[in-house]
Amino acid sequence: MRPLRQIAMAGSLFLAGLPMVSAQTFSSDAGQFRLETVATGLEHPWSLAFLPDGAMLVTERAGRLRILRDGVLDPDAIPGVPELVVSGQGGLLDVLLHPDFEKNRTLFLSYAHRGDEGMTTRVAKAKFDQDRLEDVEVIFEARPRSSKSRHFAGRMEFDSDGYLYVAVGDRGEMDRAQDTSDDAGGVHRITVNGEPAPGNPGLDNPRVNDTFFTWGNRNIQGMTIHPDTGAIWTHEHGPRGGDEINILRAGTNYGWPEITYGIDYSGIPITLDTEKEGMAQPLHYWDPSIAPSGMAFYTGPGRPEWQGDLFVGALKLQKLVRLSISDGVVREEEDLLTDLGARIRDVRMGPDGALWLLTDDSEGKVYRLLPGQ
Repeated sequence: MRPLRQIAMAGSLFLAGLPMVSAQTFSSDAGQFRLETVATGLEHPWSLAFLPDGAMLVTERAGRLRILRDGVLDPDAIPGVPELVVSGQGGLLDVLLHPDFEKNRTLFLSYAHRGDEGMTTRVAKAKFDQDRLEDVEVIFEARPRSSKSRHFAGRMEFDSDGYLYVAVGDRGEMDRAQDTSDDAGGVHRITVNGEPAPGNPGLDNPRVNDTFFTWGNRNIQGMTIHPDTGAIWTHEHGPRGGDEINILRAGTNYGWPEITYGIDYSGIPITLDTEKEGMAQPLHYWDPSIAPSGMAFYTGPGRPEWQGDLFVGALKLQKLVRLSISDGVVREEEDLLTDLGARIRDVRMGPDGALWLLTDDSEGKVYRLLPGQ
């Protein structure tokens, strides 16, 4: 993790070109903070990535990749996005920069794709050059396909060894999450070229697909790397209740749908079990469901009380949740932005030391959260 002084210096450069923005003041247990509206008019924005020059890339689920430069959203979409399908919860999903982006200009996109056999989750890599995508190459495709238009997952993250983690949902067919010959319902760890990462549990087990890292995951909508330990943390949607936060460990079965703290949308239990031998317990769960989406650890200089806290957006309950965690236990949970009235889709820690948020709406916004008035 970078020292706070370096983060602050980077932030001053990052913010130099931002125009005046509207702001609202909210309260927290640590004092007041300011929520600035940086951009508006995005159609269901899904993910945000910060470019080295201070610009930002934003995906719209409708299939467009947009650029926000000097606080101004370019009206034209970036050309070169791979062929995709917009259906139900599917569309253009995550955008993630290669760890050596400044040198190789490579980024990764996750998205829904339709073929003769149905729909699935894909990941493509591309070169971002002169505000367009070049050399687009599909490096991962979840198999088999399905007619369902739910639970594509799509969140991605790099670990400290440079391997890419890709979440694939159960596609609304829950039993697939326990079938390790089926790519649905788990997290896949691959190289930047799409090969199974060394050490994957399936490499030594013919019953487990080679790219699997974990399974028994319903629909992961948040993924981030811990700034101190380097572990990959996720959260996933439960049905009615049972949203979970998990720390990914190789070869771990997270239980869905054999164990869950939620029930079916009909009100009927999915299972009577909340734990079973050989299946991991969540670090934390919500009941009722908040529909979590996006997550980031706070590492900014502006609010020392928040250092190391985990921030999670909520779609259903329309809020930002702050979790203080130590020794694997949530010690404090605070709801923020409950009066904003917005579905929070993504949460990112910015190079300026601020938290950045996307709202999931047909007129979605980019927000920047800072301490103070």
